[in-house]
Amino acid sequence: MSETSLASLVHAAAQRLGAAGVPDPLVDAELLVGHVRGVRRGEVQAAMVRGDRASESERAALDALVERRAAREPLQHITGTAPFRHLELAVGPGVFVPRPETETVVQFAIDALVNAPEAEPVAVDLGTGSGAIALSMATEVPHSRVYATELSPEAYAWASRNTAGTPNLTLVNEDLADAFHELDGTVSVVISNPPYVPDAAIPRDPEVRLFDPAMALYGGEDGLDIVRVLSMRALELLRPGGLLVIEHGELQGEEIRSILTRDGWRAASTHRDLTLRDRATTALRP
Repeated sequence: MSETSLASLVHAAAQRLGAAGVPDPLVDAELLVGHVRGVRRGEVQAAMVRGDRASESERAALDALVERRAAREPLQHITGTAPFRHLELAVGPGVFVPRPETETVVQFAIDALVNAPEAEPVAVDLGTGSGAIALSMATEVPHSRVYATELSPEAYAWASRNTAGTPNLTLVNEDLADAFHELDGTVSVVISNPPYVPDAAIPRDPEVRLFDPAMALYGGEDGLDIVRVLSMRALELLRPGGLLVIEHGELQGEEIRSILTRDGWRAASTHRDLTLRDRATTALRP
């Protein structure tokens, strides 16, 4: 078969993805073409405007990828990467794919580290998953010392790969309740994006329901089992005045503030993300 225009290839892929219920079919089609060609999405768009052609081998490669995405396999699993703030993280089966909304959550921790009085403020990321939060703190606040733990062996392998060679970041494969007792009372910031989906609340999106690890999603009957553990563990880790940052679902802010206040935290506050949904709660250690 002869070459075809890149633009027609992209639009045909987008139609297939749209028919399969993929939320942003044109975006995903352009990103998949970029993955096949080894270029960024903007370069794909420019090539479409120029009227560039696609080879038969590119068409065949794209067809295979579109078939996987149409089956609702996450785009990030197909490309093997997920963007997060200034990072490109390696992701795949067995690890929670970092979300754009978490980019705003980690900003609370970064701001606290930048403004901490210590020469080398310490941050702890409990349940780091891919390492997105910990690596953001370590690279954006290079004078900080960041410690991260991940219990899942599969996720730990991805976090290990993503954080390798970061001199101010220590990663361990331990339960968040048991890790880093040597740091108790010295930490400036504790942050976590814990599993917070109630056990009975099965996610609607197939990408989440079928591909994100259950260990990273489900947090007990009300979704807050791990939050209760976090509250007590962070009280031990943080120095007086240290900041706790917890990501959570949009309907959980009030209950999390109640948990933290009962445990003795000060100034528990819930914050919205860019879509104006409650997304994170912060509190100060007394």
